[in-house]
Amino acid sequence: MGSETIETKTSRPTGRLTAVQGTAMYVGAVLGTGVIALPALAAEAAGPASLFAWLALVLLSAPLAATFAALGARHPDAGGVSHYARLAFGDRTAAVVGWCFYLAVPPGASAASLFGGAYVSAALGGGRTTTTVTAVGLMIVVTASNAVGVRVTGRFQFALAGLLVALLLVAVALSLPHASADNLRPFAPHGWTAIAPAAALLVWSFAGWEAITHLAGEFRTPSRDLPRATTAAVVIVGVLYLAVAFAVIAVLGPDAARAEAPLGELMAQGIGGNARLLAAVAALLLTLGAMNAYFAGAAKLGAALGRDGALPAWLTRGSTAGEVPRRSLSVVSSLALLSLGAVTLADVGARPLVLLTTGSFVTVYAVGVAAALRLLPKRGKARAAAIVALVAVVIMLLMSGRYLLWPLAVTGAALLYLKLGGRRANRATAAAPTPDGPPPAVVAAPSVEASSDVTERNS
Repeated sequence: MGSETIETKTSRPTGRLTAVQGTAMYVGAVLGTGVIALPALAAEAAGPASLFAWLALVLLSAPLAATFAALGARHPDAGGVSHYARLAFGDRTAAVVGWCFYLAVPPGASAASLFGGAYVSAALGGGRTTTTVTAVGLMIVVTASNAVGVRVTGRFQFALAGLLVALLLVAVALSLPHASADNLRPFAPHGWTAIAPAAALLVWSFAGWEAITHLAGEFRTPSRDLPRATTAAVVIVGVLYLAVAFAVIAVLGPDAARAEAPLGELMAQGIGGNARLLAAVAALLLTLGAMNAYFAGAAKLGAALGRDGALPAWLTRGSTAGEVPRRSLSVVSSLALLSLGAVTLADVGARPLVLLTTGSFVTVYAVGVAAALRLLPKRGKARAAAIVALVAVVIMLLMSGRYLLWPLAVTGAALLYLKLGGRRANRATAAAPTPDGPPPAVVAAPSVEASSDVTERNS
């Protein structure tokens, strides 16, 4: 009996998420806020040629998503990529990856909430005050949703994803009759080299394929449901992104590069009149979906890191499948509110948050794909997907540039925590009196992986 079978059986009694709910979680995590503003930003960078950047990232995201799905199906654990890094490279690498992801979610959620809030202020007025109040409200809703448990989170995400997909399809379908071939000329007004900067902007749009791996243990049958959810999500996300990007350029033309709310402009073209309110609804659905999925994944990750000693043990509660990690969730929510407050007071907008978050996620991708090359079978589709994903991640790293300094700083902090934490643990153990003589020797607790190996040998 293999360890994969053991892991599946262990998670089946408590896992509740279905493949359909998992698809909704993926769609919410990846589709997210990218579709709100990035089609316009990419068009500004490369014109109609930005469609090639969208297509390239859709194609590259498929093997990346397949790689993480294969890892999640074989090793379902709340630690997600951090767990895979531990299996492949050891505890230190696992802690670094866990910290990078855990500390990327709060600024990323703040940026997402500001994107959604901007659409509301465009529809209702009130400027920065409306934007900030809406952003805080979004964080409260998402925190409350996750606090009541992953089952409600899955249903909530399913409802959000369904409404979102329907709204985007309606917006594209109604606006396309106004498309003009003239808007595609000149196709590359800034030269073909401008596609690369456009693609760098769009990396934010495709972050999220690793997020649901933290919930792999919550699926009823991870080995079956996770790959199905991934495949469906890749198709849905790819079609929607390409359709919206094409419609923005073909319908709005040169105005696409100057549109602050491109989705609202599409709706105005298709429906007529002032469609800002509908655009605000779409923006809120997108933002809620992305934040909901990331809060759920990060909360589980924090509990797993506490369990594994990479974060304070106080966070451990909720690391088991079926439990709600409320303590970790409270930390994620608090840090997100602090990030929001910092950029609001500094009046710098969401751009710094986006770039810092992207740098962290690309780092997580790099370690995750490297772990996949060690953990997945040497032959088969999963291995081939991991090799292609490695090429995609290298390209993303090159595009991230100086913003990799943030995950580098987080890496240093994680290693320092492990070093100091280990010293404190050793001192506490050495100082503990024993009734029979000298202090006991420090013996490491058996890891999850070691326990699985023992179980496999016994079976």
